[in-house]
Amino acid sequence: MIPDDIDDGWLLDVGGIIQSHVDLTDPLNIRYEYLRRMANVIDVCWPPATPLAVLHLGAGALTLPRYVQASRPGSQQTVIELERELTSMITTELPLPEGTQLTSIIGDAREEANALSAQRFDVIVLDIYTGFDTAEHLTGQDFYAELLNLLNDNGALLINIGDEIGLRFFARQAQELETAADTAGLSGAWALADVSMLDRLHYGNVVLAAGGALTAGESEALRARLLGAGPHPAAVLEPAQTAELAARIIRG
Repeated sequence: MIPDDIDDGWLLDVGGIIQSHVDLTDPLNIRYEYLRRMANVIDVCWPPATPLAVLHLGAGALTLPRYVQASRPGSQQTVIELERELTSMITTELPLPEGTQLTSIIGDAREEANALSAQRFDVIVLDIYTGFDTAEHLTGQDFYAELLNLLNDNGALLINIGDEIGLRFFARQAQELETAADTAGLSGAWALADVSMLDRLHYGNVVLAAGGALTAGESEALRARLLGAGPHPAAVLEPAQTAELAARIIRG
């Protein structure tokens, strides 16, 4: 961990690559845009301060668990992380907010998630880098179906997709999630990102989202609320729009 030179926060540096930002004085301050978009989905889909059951696949510096605790005290959270030393270091050097109810599980995200099959979650966050043929077993229709099956009826699966110019990996994963969601009787995959990134097919992070929380109610009203939440300039694609973009990218 290294101190941030912009604010009073801390940065997680892994092998010279900055992976997370944490603001201990204000856990509601989320700098990374894709995490902010994930937090916005949670904020929009559930009433304020409602405690949630959240499963995080990938820990980072526990930025989102801190946010959930600060905004929804009493939430029951579970983190699955492959690197034992990482979680231990983070919780030691950057203590979690008082009252945080967090269960830490060390192991492979897919194996350990399947071991939780008797439980149901309101939110599942998949934030593990899977591009460039990395951790392929944590991608695809079958894995997404397994995660959707762990959700409550009105739950939400949030997936961080990091991609390069062209967004072909994003497009494939959007189609895989669409198929898994359709099989589960859900409306498909939403996509949230910087608008210029999707317009130009530029590299960066896209959040894919699916689940009953995004299926119930009027989709245009949900889209308007998510657009308004930012970060700006924001793009929020409904399932049909996501499917159209993915198909266009795949066609080349």
